[in-house]
Amino acid sequence: MHIVIAEDLAILRDGLAQLLTLRGHDVVGAGDAAELERAVAARRPDVAVIDIRMPPTHTDEGLRAALDLRRRHEGLGVLLFSQYVETRFVSQLLAEGSAGIGYLLKERVADVDDFTDALHRVAAGGTALDPEVVTQLMAPRRRDAGLASLTPREREVLTRMAEGRTNAAIAAAFVITERAVEKHVANIFAKLGLLASGTDHRRVLAVLRYLEHR
Repeated sequence: MHIVIAEDLAILRDGLAQLLTLRGHDVVGAGDAAELERAVAARRPDVAVIDIRMPPTHTDEGLRAALDLRRRHEGLGVLLFSQYVETRFVSQLLAEGSAGIGYLLKERVADVDDFTDALHRVAAGGTALDPEVVTQLMAPRRRDAGLASLTPREREVLTRMAEGRTNAAIAAAFVITERAVEKHVANIFAKLGLLASGTDHRRVLAVLRYLEHR
């Protein structure tokens, strides 16, 4: 993969770049949003790893750059890499389109192979959301009737779906058959009124329903 890492902490940025380079990926770093935009324009990466809080104000520069890049570079995967769970930022990014989106917490990424797997999923148009991010997105606030009707097991399956896990991976995690997972997924889609479509990513839309009713 071709990867751009936008992170103002040089030690973290260079460390990640070295680890990914050793695994055969082409990596370039950026220290702020301006460098990020130049790197993406020059390198046309498969995925950009972006810290939300970047110079000069360390508030939402990374997010705003991610939104702009997604609009200008079709097919670019974006993986937000942050110390914090900031659901309003996830909402803004996902509102632009659900394909090729990730949000991982820095302190919870302990395995480079898992991180690389998340990058592959995002670059391929899938999703990679940290379980803690999913938990907060689905916190009991103003849910609609469809979400309220899900069983505990269906909620667990929905959480794994939001992490970008396949039916096979979900089945292994819960020690059930793939057929059982397929039934749970079908029930989730039915309860949320998500009809089959040639373009919609129903697995992601099922999780994002909560965001529409905050």
